[in-house]
Amino acid sequence: MKDLPNLGISACLLGEKVRFDGGHKLDLYLRDVLGVCVNRIPVCPEVECGLTVPRGIMRLVSDTEPPRLITLSSGTDQTERMMNWTKKRLNNLEKQNLHGFVFKARSPSCGMRSVKVYDSLGVPHKNGIGLFARAFMERFPLIPVEEEGRLGKPELRENFIERIFVYKRWKEFEKRRFTAEGLVDFHTNHKLLVMAHHPRNLRFLGRIVSRATNATLQSAAQRYAEILMATMKYAATVKRNVNVLQHASGYFKKALSPDEKQELLEIIGNYQQGLVPLTAPVTLLRHFVRKFDQPYLRRQFYLNPDPIEQMLRNRV
Repeated sequence: MKDLPNLGISACLLGEKVRFDGGHKLDLYLRDVLGVCVNRIPVCPEVECGLTVPRGIMRLVSDTEPPRLITLSSGTDQTERMMNWTKKRLNNLEKQNLHGFVFKARSPSCGMRSVKVYDSLGVPHKNGIGLFARAFMERFPLIPVEEEGRLGKPELRENFIERIFVYKRWKEFEKRRFTAEGLVDFHTNHKLLVMAHHPRNLRFLGRIVSRATNATLQSAAQRYAEILMATMKYAATVKRNVNVLQHASGYFKKALSPDEKQELLEIIGNYQQGLVPLTAPVTLLRHFVRKFDQPYLRRQFYLNPDPIEQMLRNRV
């Protein structure tokens, strides 16, 4: 389906038997929840580069950077095989217009962080990055990436989902309306969302937009995208969300009845105290947006996310 996000996923996490021992590491959330709401693009660097199933255990080995990928039993250096394949596969993935990638944690090919690297004495140090994951993140620094283990934490899972859809909308802007006016519209639609993650960066992004012209759009958009995707990695904390909710409430200060104002204040306060989820005040604000036909808030993705994004985040 063309309008779903395109998500790369380590193939073993989808139940494919591609592990060194012939097994898999099926993640039911990735397969049955997130996986049915995205276009899944499975990738297994080790099998796709020509290694067998089963195969010998491999390690990252080095006293210097970058490490080498070595088959433990035979001592065979698989680095060149892996990197030659990786270059071709990244070219292919670029054409598939990815909006995110979920890697297998601690893998010598796919691990994003804390992968064991063995020194010349055989001592492991958890400071490595899998060869494919490293190359992917260097080639596509703006694409949201995460490891399956971290997605078990609700706040990280929600953040990752949010970043996928922000990046998807950015790529749609680049493809369909890449003009200075289009950049203004994109920024306006995401103001409250950015405010919830990093209020100061909202001002930085605003300056970029205000100075952009069609003649300078290419460089302005690149800088904007870099700051935007870095901003989205910051947690949208309760404090920041309350600030956004109160800011949005200000658009109704003359329209709401005393009872409606009290109801809105109470539900924001209940969210602040942890008594209700964020969806409660957001749903009430959306009701008031429709009731009073508030044009600025109607276009805010903070209040009106993509239906699939909303469904996924409501399940966090």
